[in-house]
Amino acid sequence: MDITTPALLFPAISLLLLAYTNRFLTLAQVIRQLHAAPAQDSAVVMRQIPGLKRRIHLIQYMQSFGVLSFLLCALAMLALFMHGEMAGKVLFGVSIVALAVSLVLSLLEVLISTNALWVVVEDMQRRGGGPQD
Repeated sequence: MDITTPALLFPAISLLLLAYTNRFLTLAQVIRQLHAAPAQDSAVVMRQIPGLKRRIHLIQYMQSFGVLSFLLCALAMLALFMHGEMAGKVLFGVSIVALAVSLVLSLLEVLISTNALWVVVEDMQRRGGGPQD
């Protein structure tokens, strides 16, 4: 393994961290809008609060594992640059594991986000008398 192998992950991890930041900013905007809304204690908002809290935690851990992956990848490159083949391989392997954990957490956050949308859709159906699925 040479230094270019971990270097291949740099653009992917950078884009992933950018996507995570966008998700965090969007979530922060949603929470601030709900807080400022006149009906902030409505049943729909109350049903979404547990999911919002879980999403905050998941995004925090997603970003943490993403940054850890990025750092370990950089350390793997440094180790390989310093001719530490075994250390470079281990650091790169742990970097891949941290990236995988980050992606699994991202999937969980998407599932929770989808559930929050279902809460809103169900409320719209209830209010409008639309078809129930």
